[in-house]
Amino acid sequence: MNHDRSHELFTRANQLLPGGVNSPVRAFKSVGGEPFFAQRAEGAYLHDVDGNRYIDYVGSWGPMIAGHAHPKVLEAVERTMRSGLSFGVPNPLEVDMAEAITSIVPSCEMVRMVNSGTEATLSAIRLARGATGRSRIVKFEGCYHGHGDSFLVKAGSGVMTLGLPNSPGVPSSLADLTLTLPYNDFEAATKLFEEAGDDIAGVIIEPIVGNANCILPREGYLQHLRELCTRHGALLIFDEVMTGFRVALGGAQQRYGITPDLSTFGKIIGGGMPVGAFGGRRDLMSQVAPAGPIYQAGTLSGNPVAMAAGLATLELVREPGFHERLDTATHQLCDGLEAAAREAGVPFHTTRAPGMFGLYFREGPVETFEDAKASDGARFGRFFHAMLERGVYLAPSAFEAGFVSSAHGEAEIAATVEAARGAFAACAG
Repeated sequence: MNHDRSHELFTRANQLLPGGVNSPVRAFKSVGGEPFFAQRAEGAYLHDVDGNRYIDYVGSWGPMIAGHAHPKVLEAVERTMRSGLSFGVPNPLEVDMAEAITSIVPSCEMVRMVNSGTEATLSAIRLARGATGRSRIVKFEGCYHGHGDSFLVKAGSGVMTLGLPNSPGVPSSLADLTLTLPYNDFEAATKLFEEAGDDIAGVIIEPIVGNANCILPREGYLQHLRELCTRHGALLIFDEVMTGFRVALGGAQQRYGITPDLSTFGKIIGGGMPVGAFGGRRDLMSQVAPAGPIYQAGTLSGNPVAMAAGLATLELVREPGFHERLDTATHQLCDGLEAAAREAGVPFHTTRAPGMFGLYFREGPVETFEDAKASDGARFGRFFHAMLERGVYLAPSAFEAGFVSSAHGEAEIAATVEAARGAFAACAG
């Protein structure tokens, strides 16, 4: 594949943008080489500025659950933007979005729109602290909740990709208010609450970890956290920025039968536009300004174009059988990749939930962050580039989940598995 135009753009970008990118994982640091620059996208495919086409399993990091440039989403955006891009006053689509989210997610009785997943999680923990009068927050090793100061302690995703488990610029006083637990460890969670339960305002967790590749909860683990929070008066916060409306219509909380106190969303409710939201129990959300004293604001929150894109996407995922088809496609992909790895004699394991998967160059199972870190990152890097040269784009990090959309049909999955046969053979040594 020719990448001359992408190389030229990346050279220019390095003089103007830190690392040549506007978000760290895009820089290909953990896999080596240089990123390609996208020109356009359609369905399951990305097209770069050099004319190369890729089957895309990143999907703009999750929101393209119905595929890129879906006609219904584009039509909603085009129709809405003709009336203006931003108003600075309420618009009807904000109310429509709030009704959609609260009708789909029973734990959300009220919601507040924001502009990103980071804003949503920052706002949720502020609300947890304000509502409980406590200061400490619990997070989990390998989970990433955006780049807020309180979250950059033993985080996953781009932080792990760059080898920065704790970021300079985060005051130690803030870091001290963040307690960390190993994901899927029942005893550690019980012990922490026994020791510090009266000081904990909230527990924030990716119910399915998508920022240490893809780690599913052990049976009963999320229920255990729910019980601990209830017993000690802490709030349980589900970060469903990735899993919301993807692993089930009602997100991971529907899939596992858990009722969190607060939830955060993003990705899909913007349909590709910048957006986020947090919501939960009415008595908690009523404490957010201007209804209550806990301040949160955003000039562009509830942007009409973003709301239109998100509402059109939610209409698509609410169609009968959508998630069942997504689940079938995800299993076909993962089963095919595992079979191709066995043929090449490469240690390899996948994890999967509907529309979401993880790839690990090690034998399974993978149930903890330590398991994920034991995957062969160097081999993943070789595999990533071998797949890219064969026209398949995977997340450029061994610590990022992959995403399947409804646009990934049997032809795309078959082509991906065929590419993987060559890629596994190329990195078998």
